[in-house]
Amino acid sequence: MFKIRRGDIIQVTKGRDKGKKGKVLKIFAQEKRALVEGINLLKKHKRQTRQDQQGGIVSIESPIGIANIAFLCKHCNRASRVGFVIGKDHAKNRFCKACKEPV
Repeated sequence: MFKIRRGDIIQVTKGRDKGKKGKVLKIFAQEKRALVEGINLLKKHKRQTRQDQQGGIVSIESPIGIANIAFLCKHCNRASRVGFVIGKDHAKNRFCKACKEPV
């Protein structure tokens, strides 16, 4: 459904984390959001539930809107759009629209 998939390296284009790069951990298709490693961090207060567990303030990732991120191409090393092409083996393959290299 989306042109960005789990495991892709992305760059944030809008918001307080603009310019940061990270790896997509999970896609939430219904909400049109993505969970990205190290992006959109929130502080959560955790209490100690066991004797050996540490309590305190913990940073956790929160999903970010798909419209606010862009695919980061490995070949041209810049944020770009992704296109689809049907290959010789009749498979749908992705490619970078900036450098025309397959993803």
